[in-house]
Amino acid sequence: MTQRSDTSVAPTAVPAAPSLFSEDLVFLDAEATTSDELFSFLSKKLMQKGYVAPSWQAAIQEREAAFPTGLAFETIALALPHVDAVHITKPYIAIVKPRTPILFSAMAGVSDEPILASLIVNLGLLKHNEQQVHVLSAMMEMFMDSAHVARIAAQTTQAGMVECFQSYLQL
Repeated sequence: MTQRSDTSVAPTAVPAAPSLFSEDLVFLDAEATTSDELFSFLSKKLMQKGYVAPSWQAAIQEREAAFPTGLAFETIALALPHVDAVHITKPYIAIVKPRTPILFSAMAGVSDEPILASLIVNLGLLKHNEQQVHVLSAMMEMFMDSAHVARIAAQTTQAGMVECFQSYLQL
């Protein structure tokens, strides 16, 4: 009687996708007073860390001018600037809590009044790979949750901010 050897291979565990959030992409008390200053600051930080191409800063300034991203929710005013994936090297979400709110134009159809954003969430998504529509939808829902917004506003550490976003968005 010959013994058959089992040649099947156990499936390898697929590593979890890396989080879009990182403590080194949370900037608390950022000293920018305009969106252009903010984009210059972010461009330097994101390029140093290998997240964006040199074309990113000009692209985000142009896109924000053409398609503003300021939003005012009941308990928070924020901006969600983003650019075409061609300017992104690897996916990320950067969170900026500026020292003083930064003026952004309101998203089209939302308001004619400018928005004083106390939080800026820069989406560096590669569209289909990171499910951009899902991420935006989940963020809109999160920012309508006044209890969670209060939790976000209370964060004073990078780790706390990352945990706060991840716990709600599960990204």
